[in-house]
Amino acid sequence: MVEIVNLRRARKAKAKAEKEKTADANRLLHGTPKALRNLAQARKDRSDQLLTDHKIERAEDDNRSVGDSQSDQK
Repeated sequence: MVEIVNLRRARKAKAKAEKEKTADANRLLHGTPKALRNLAQARKDRSDQLLTDHKIERAEDDNRSVGDSQSDQK
């Protein structure tokens, strides 16, 4: 036979699970010491800066690829 489900209990259980998920996220965010948060932010900023420094920027009017510049010289 089919198990009878109380919709009120199911709804409350779902809400409780969502609140617990939010609480876990808040514990991670607010539970870490300030020094560790600052360290994590500094590491993220440094990695972003290194990535930005290594990007190759092209001029907007230069739409040629590297191979095209060699064929123009012939």
